[in-house]
Amino acid sequence: MAILARPFVEPYARKLAPRTGWCMLLLAVLPVALRLALLAHHPAPSPAVYDEFGHLLVADTLLHFRLANPAHPLHQFFETFFVLQTPAYASIYPLGQGIALALGKLLFGYAWAGVLLSSAALCALCYWMLRGWTTPGWALLGGVLTVIEFGPTNPWMNGYWGGSLAACAGCLVFGALPRLRTSVGVRDGALLGLGLAIHWLTRPYETVFLAMAVLLFFVPEVRASLLRSLAKPALAAAIVLLPAIALSLLQNRQVTGNWMTLPYTLSRFQYGVPASFTWQANPAPHLELTREQQLQYKMQTSFRASGPETIQSYLLRLEYRVRFYRFFFLAPLYVALPFFLPSLREWRFAWVALTLLLFALGVNFYPFFEVHYLAALTPLFVLVSVTGLQRLCQWNDAGRLIIFLCFAHFVFWYARSFADHPGPERRAAVYQQLAQAPGKQLVFVRYWPQHIFQDEWVYNAADIDHARTVWARDLGSTEDQKLLHYYPDRTAWLLEPDAMPPKLSPYRVEEAPKPLPAAPPPTPQNPPPLRFEQVK
Repeated sequence: MAILARPFVEPYARKLAPRTGWCMLLLAVLPVALRLALLAHHPAPSPAVYDEFGHLLVADTLLHFRLANPAHPLHQFFETFFVLQTPAYASIYPLGQGIALALGKLLFGYAWAGVLLSSAALCALCYWMLRGWTTPGWALLGGVLTVIEFGPTNPWMNGYWGGSLAACAGCLVFGALPRLRTSVGVRDGALLGLGLAIHWLTRPYETVFLAMAVLLFFVPEVRASLLRSLAKPALAAAIVLLPAIALSLLQNRQVTGNWMTLPYTLSRFQYGVPASFTWQANPAPHLELTREQQLQYKMQTSFRASGPETIQSYLLRLEYRVRFYRFFFLAPLYVALPFFLPSLREWRFAWVALTLLLFALGVNFYPFFEVHYLAALTPLFVLVSVTGLQRLCQWNDAGRLIIFLCFAHFVFWYARSFADHPGPERRAAVYQQLAQAPGKQLVFVRYWPQHIFQDEWVYNAADIDHARTVWARDLGSTEDQKLLHYYPDRTAWLLEPDAMPPKLSPYRVEEAPKPLPAAPPPTPQNPPPLRFEQVK
């Protein structure tokens, strides 16, 4: 059917492709519209992982017009993953993703709207970036592929971890570079600085490799005339970038008390995480782990057990992570990837390969890995796909078949989403019960001995005392009395999340066990019982 539609679609696509504004608008609206069409079957996502709650805490803190919250006097009840309690109550994460979520909450009343805006910007900016590298037609195709790959069915659009915002930063940087080579302008320099600034606020560690890639791009053409022509764009980039650096330093000061100490670093000092989680061979003995999960636990345990970083552990980690790069490619595009290799004879495409390698090697020094660590490379992965398809189409018609397979792949999974009826989320029933209860609530969370530590439930708003529901750790009846006295106007609950389903019941103070009556003192009429060794 797609092949039959080709004569009708291509003429309109060729006319639309050179119209940058209209293409960007279309590509921005398309993923949002497709995702909103799924709301009846797949509602707005609920945060479930501690990283998501961390970014939402950043957003909530910003909406209170501050970068950190005062430490709570009873902060021991609110200890949780990736959140500092002292010297300030704040998330350990940078501001970037939190700013996007706060913007969505401010404009539309939902933090998820910030995720949708980031995804829309990614699809539009990827087309703009490709316009600097290839023809308008292939740039439009790359934008559509971005919608297909990173749009309504992608995890980045269905969670709060981030990914799309850092990818937008990569689009700005990698789109500005070829334009600076052909027509040096202050505007392109400012866009380059904006991309670096967004990435610095989102993924500061990987920004080091992004900046190195920018410098590497101009290495073959280093000459005095070029350096002079780049002076104004470089100044514009610095003017845009410096406020982002200043903002991150101010966040350091507000959260940790030191301009140069990252919240992330302070978390490592106080808790030992996220640098060194306590992994077990099997964190859930009652669950059967997959071979992939067992390999992951074994790998991470072996890295810590081996002490200092070794070449063997570094290569083992790199080999393990290569499989995750498939996240950036649809399965039909694997056929087109080898056809990108002839393009390496041009420096600009060789630079693309070097940048991908630079990020892969640099990120591999960090002991943990998620695909959004490489999010800035998203437009380069799309460029590799488009370039391979372009060369394949020049060779034979197999390239067009692959394009049609990509569309068919998306249509199949998107249509299947309408048939899916995901079961109720574990937290939904608990949240609903608390929402129906009148007044303010206080929930003590009691974990069972076999609790999986990643399944955390203690997350709170930026202003804990004024939140409708306060989540606290159950520290025992004696300690819990302190929090009950601190919140006398709240209804207290006990939550046992390890029950199936999670059990929420009214909190009852457990009475201390009464001491056993003392034995009567020995008397001549009531002699003490003989011990075994006394019997001869």
